[in-house]
Amino acid sequence: MSFLRKIQREYTIGEVAKLMGTTQKIVRRYVASGELKTIKSSNAFRISEDALRTFRQYMVEGGNVKRLEKITTPSKSPKNNRKNKDKVNWADITPYWYRTSKSKMTFVDLFCGAGGLSKGLEMAGLKGICGLDSFHEACMTYRHNFNHPVINGDIKDAETKKTFYETVRKQLGGSQLNIVAGGFPCQGFSMSGNRIIDDPRNSLYKELIEIVVELQPDFVICENVKGLRTIQKGLVEKKIVADFKAIGYEVNVATLCAADYYTPQKRERVIFIGNRIGAKNFHPQPILSPKDYVTTGQAIGDLINHPIDPAFNHVPTVHRIDMIQRIMTTREGESLYKGYGDAWKKCPWNAPSCTVKENHGGVNLHPKLPRVLTAREMARLQSFPDDFIFEGKKSKQLIQIGNAVPPLLGKAIGLAIRLSFLDLKRNSE
Repeated sequence: MSFLRKIQREYTIGEVAKLMGTTQKIVRRYVASGELKTIKSSNAFRISEDALRTFRQYMVEGGNVKRLEKITTPSKSPKNNRKNKDKVNWADITPYWYRTSKSKMTFVDLFCGAGGLSKGLEMAGLKGICGLDSFHEACMTYRHNFNHPVINGDIKDAETKKTFYETVRKQLGGSQLNIVAGGFPCQGFSMSGNRIIDDPRNSLYKELIEIVVELQPDFVICENVKGLRTIQKGLVEKKIVADFKAIGYEVNVATLCAADYYTPQKRERVIFIGNRIGAKNFHPQPILSPKDYVTTGQAIGDLINHPIDPAFNHVPTVHRIDMIQRIMTTREGESLYKGYGDAWKKCPWNAPSCTVKENHGGVNLHPKLPRVLTAREMARLQSFPDDFIFEGKKSKQLIQIGNAVPPLLGKAIGLAIRLSFLDLKRNSE
């Protein structure tokens, strides 16, 4: 044994902390608990290569997972994050993806729409408290699919906010709110110097800040289109981070692609995650590589011969003959109309869909059939489960789906925040 020790490398506490991406204090905690074995060399503790290898394996394969995030070795950042210039803490959520335990962590969802982000956070085991949105049909959908309440009203209206606060506090029953989530509109953002110019649409962002100040959640999640990052050459993003810092929240920002988390769609969104409790903000490390992405065909292929079913949100559009002919000649990845960059675009069959959206009546084209996608097909490409039913007229359903956060992207974000909050059990259930 003494011979083996001589030929093995021995690490100091500081070297192990650096290798594991954590602090010496955390490493010493594991040494004290006996989970990380040490040897004494020259009156100091050392960790052998074998001991370090065993400890890594122990953490990965179901050991003390509750504190795994504290020693997660940073992985390579996705290429879409400012050429890796973003300060992002990536967490491996793979061990919890299929075995997600229930959590007592709570959230509210502002600008919730139909509930794509809420559904994703629930999939991550989190507990919904209340939603808030001004879109009537979206709130109908939210009520149909969730057990917690939603407030249908203008977030700028004092009575709406009063009702929202009262509902949230009643639902919490004196408990701490853990997360305020919201995908505020980014249209109209403009800045002069270090000040966001007054614009009616900017006020929605300001209302989000006000609600965070009022409710004092542990974490905040803000979701927006990728283009927000380049508005005013990045000044708007910096202003948002600074505004949250001013009210006590340290924020990290990353651009995430929904396809990386089993969503059959290359939908990119900028995700702000912040907290006021001194935790490290984690973003979910991509689960899939591009070669393993879920394709459009895999997601909606079984619906080609599915009968018309309004209760299932599957009602194909009947087009004119000339429209059918134009759709048939449109190539995958191209738009029916030259003037539209995103709407009326034909999804690729053997790759993830292009971004699903509804733009003044223009929705994505089916790759194999001469028509636009049904609401259910759009929902599949957004990763909504089939038991998630959309309310209102078909045109309103399409808007709800096109505006939604893909639930599986929301699930990934929720799991990452649970890791930040030290909320995942030793063995995920």
